[in-house]
Amino acid sequence: MNIIYILIWGTWIIFGISVVWALSWAVGQGHMSNVEEAGCSIFDEEEPIGEMTDFFPGEGPDGAVNGGEDAHG
Repeated sequence: MNIIYILIWGTWIIFGISVVWALSWAVGQGHMSNVEEAGCSIFDEEEPIGEMTDFFPGEGPDGAVNGGEDAHG
């Protein structure tokens, strides 16, 4: 039973060390230098920042169901 505890804690320790190493590597390589700009790079003129253009089927911009009918029919 003790070997199971050792394996579990050993796995968590290796995982934690790996996470710290990966984060320090990313910072050192400059991947974390401008997170705000990188997060906005997916937007363009068709979908401006802060304006929702995707909705569930049958729903409009305000979240209300359009027409009260089933979206599939």
